[in-house]
Amino acid sequence: MSNLKSIAELQAFLNLAIEKTSFQAEPAELYDPISYILSLGGKRLRPALVLMSADMYGYDLVKALPQAIGIELFHNFTLMHDDIMDDAPLRRGKTTVHEKWDTNIGVLSGDALFVKAYQSIVETDPKHLPALMELFNQTALEVCEGQQYDMNFETQENVSMPSYLKMIKFKTAVLLACALKSGALIANASFDDQQNLYDFGIHIGLAFQLMDDILDVYGDQIDFGKQIAGDILCNKKTCLYIKAYEKADDEQRKVLDYYFAHQDFIAEEKISKVMEVYAELDVRDACKGMMDNHYTIAMGHLNALSVNEDRRSTLVQFAELLMVRVN
Repeated sequence: MSNLKSIAELQAFLNLAIEKTSFQAEPAELYDPISYILSLGGKRLRPALVLMSADMYGYDLVKALPQAIGIELFHNFTLMHDDIMDDAPLRRGKTTVHEKWDTNIGVLSGDALFVKAYQSIVETDPKHLPALMELFNQTALEVCEGQQYDMNFETQENVSMPSYLKMIKFKTAVLLACALKSGALIANASFDDQQNLYDFGIHIGLAFQLMDDILDVYGDQIDFGKQIAGDILCNKKTCLYIKAYEKADDEQRKVLDYYFAHQDFIAEEKISKVMEVYAELDVRDACKGMMDNHYTIAMGHLNALSVNEDRRSTLVQFAELLMVRVN
């Protein structure tokens, strides 16, 4: 087998391929937004997972490109529509599609992008098509379900930890798992290896989102790259809030209810009072324990693969790259 490509090499390979993928067609109002959102860049980690997985089994990465690009197109479709639902003005520091054009164009271009993702995914050996489409269809539906759960939680008074974990699994983890299993599937990996890679993706995705929740409150703003405690200010029910509410006594629940019922507080006061409750209940360590558990499970699935340690090394680096900010 050939030497494994590094994550950086795979990202560069993907960027070049995406730059060469043309969406110049008529009407321009439908296709220009697709070219625009793809030009905003990003780490391309999801499509890179398709290539990492395929590369592990010595598969020709050029042949794996359609599935990798399909995953990236689908991911950008979700971003385009998420930005509309969130009324977000910026994406990666640039104007969002619906702000640059308008909401109707954002919806329709997103729909077209979803179709383009399908067209790319199906460019494979016909023998893999049924399994690949079953996997992609399941993932696409789960991502939509995860988004709806997240929206429901905004008005739902009580959110349980199992419900929250299901939401972040669908919103974040299943696409990582789909990317990994897709690469293994087209590379003719065993069913057991495909399943272990899928489960690795699920648990590393859960660990990552739990880490993200922790860093939102306890991270360094410069390193984290966004407003610290933004989730508290937006009344977002993350693992920290849910764990606190589970453990809180009546007085502590009154504090949480008071500050999560509105947004019209002095920011520093709201953050301080909520974090006091979090500290009293030690929810940071409790959530970190959950994160560490999912990370351990993920690495167990990775170590169960039939390939040797050297062939797993790029995915080990990927896991470390995701989790480095909190360890």
